[in-house]
Amino acid sequence: MGALRRALLVGGLVVSAGVPGHAAQYPVALAVDAQVKSGATAITSKLTIRVDRLMEESRRVRVTDALKFGGYANALNTLRALPAVGMIQLEKRQVDIRYAREQGEATKGRRLLLIADRPLFFLSGDPKKPRAGYELTVVDLQIDEQGGVSGTMNGAARVKPSPDGVVLDDFADVEVQLTGRVTP
Repeated sequence: MGALRRALLVGGLVVSAGVPGHAAQYPVALAVDAQVKSGATAITSKLTIRVDRLMEESRRVRVTDALKFGGYANALNTLRALPAVGMIQLEKRQVDIRYAREQGEATKGRRLLLIADRPLFFLSGDPKKPRAGYELTVVDLQIDEQGGVSGTMNGAARVKPSPDGVVLDDFADVEVQLTGRVTP
């Protein structure tokens, strides 16, 4: 089975609409269960996500322009030069979040897109699959009005621009599903 590919639609990496009056208070901590299912096998693990603050708009534009006009390698170098705005931790492994954008949704709470500049894990049924180029960790979350969290995670991914937005190329054959809560 090939790598999982999907589009990160507007509101994520390409277009970002800050939502005044709808934004959460930061810092925010999330306790999340990460689950992968493949056939009869299911693996569950605990994740800790902390977002200290959202990134500044000028930095978001710098990253998106680097991707649009210079490609993935240029965007990755630009992202790595930004200060960390949080972290994602899985057991003893941790990556720094460098891209954090929030978008409010009328009836569903808010969407939070987080990108780290290093892979958190490589998940594939093919042990010989080359890992080169899969340099990002991408977390796409929905946070409801009661603090419930659901979403997806790509532990090792890369991106490329497309006419419809940004296309995500996941190293894994299956997507990691996330559920949890905002913690006090």
